[in-house]
Amino acid sequence: MHDSPTASGGASASLLRVRSLATLLIALVIAGVFSAPAATAHTKSISYSSWQLGDIGARVRVRVSLLELSRLGFVPGGRPDLERIAPYLAQRVRLLSGETPCSPLTEPRSLRAREGWTWWQWDVTCEASGDRAIESHVLLDVAPSHIHFARVHGEGGATRERVLNDAEPRWLLDAPRDSADAAGASGEGTSVVGYLVLGIEHILTGWDHLAFVLALLLLAGSLGEVARLVTGFTVAHSVTLALAVLGVLDPDPAPIEALIGFSIALVAAENAWLMAGRGPWIPGLTVLGVLVMMALAAAGTGSVSTLTLTGVALFTACHFGLLGRVERPERLRVAVAFAFGLIHGFGFAGILAELSLPQDRLLAALFGFNVGVEVGQLAVVALVFPLLRMLERPGLGRVHGWVTEGGSAAICALGVFWFVSRSLG
Repeated sequence: MHDSPTASGGASASLLRVRSLATLLIALVIAGVFSAPAATAHTKSISYSSWQLGDIGARVRVRVSLLELSRLGFVPGGRPDLERIAPYLAQRVRLLSGETPCSPLTEPRSLRAREGWTWWQWDVTCEASGDRAIESHVLLDVAPSHIHFARVHGEGGATRERVLNDAEPRWLLDAPRDSADAAGASGEGTSVVGYLVLGIEHILTGWDHLAFVLALLLLAGSLGEVARLVTGFTVAHSVTLALAVLGVLDPDPAPIEALIGFSIALVAAENAWLMAGRGPWIPGLTVLGVLVMMALAAAGTGSVSTLTLTGVALFTACHFGLLGRVERPERLRVAVAFAFGLIHGFGFAGILAELSLPQDRLLAALFGFNVGVEVGQLAVVALVFPLLRMLERPGLGRVHGWVTEGGSAAICALGVFWFVSRSLG
């Protein structure tokens, strides 16, 4: 005796609902695990310094976020411990003459800084002779991937900048112009190649951006679809990266970082929904989650405005509604990759925009950094997509299903974690 088509269809629908709920449950469990250390949700670790050079010394200004200093325990209870921060920065950001550190001429004093940052100024004098160099070891003991932007203003009015990191913590200011080190920089500062390397490092250590790209790849069915997804994302984030760095647009970074988290959660939830038969559970719970965040924002909690979250809720409802009506969802996924790419571009722009580069160096830095981001992104795609296609071979279908469903659940959990922690943090 065979099951009737109706009974078989009902069993299939029940199985899809179970898979949908199981995927959602996995996502929520993983989100709960990651929510415990919410205070550790950092973006790229960065600090800045500005140097006004004189004949025998310099005036230095150093800017570091309180979030970064909290790694060192210098922000107890959310209030900066100025007595500990001042000597730490003076010891870790130095001007050297030859191999001799220049001596402090004045004590570091705190300047007025925007919310979430601390800004310090002091003067140094150099008693020894020799080639001058700037050296930074800020936060490298607790954050080896930390980068420090040093910007130098000379007596002739020329401005140059350099990216310092754990591999290259020293900048020899008097190095010949035509010499270059491993970071692609000389005494004139960081070159296009140096910014290209920085872009590659930024995307390869930007776990949120990588999670978004991986979420897009999990359900990509062909190389052509991957090309369209990557192109849409690339064009969009290149546009907003340029607009932000050039100063045309200057969005608040806090809601941008939160919306990047939401973009990851939405694309991963969309994956689970498409695999689970397009039932009402995942869209409904996704919109409900945004409505909860709206209520919190209306009560004055969080960094994302109620109006913005209203738009996010409408976008989410309309997106799932359209996906439920089309036979080929990959076309809408390209549009979503483009839309969220605009938001990710503002996230990429944070490093260069904060540096406020002069016009004669800005375009080269922007070009090199953007190319580096694309190179790193394409390297990830070239590594991951062939592996996913291999899992589609006969006999591996079940493994492919586990990877796509489990991967989507894990990425959705990370997106939820980043969205909530960045919104409320």
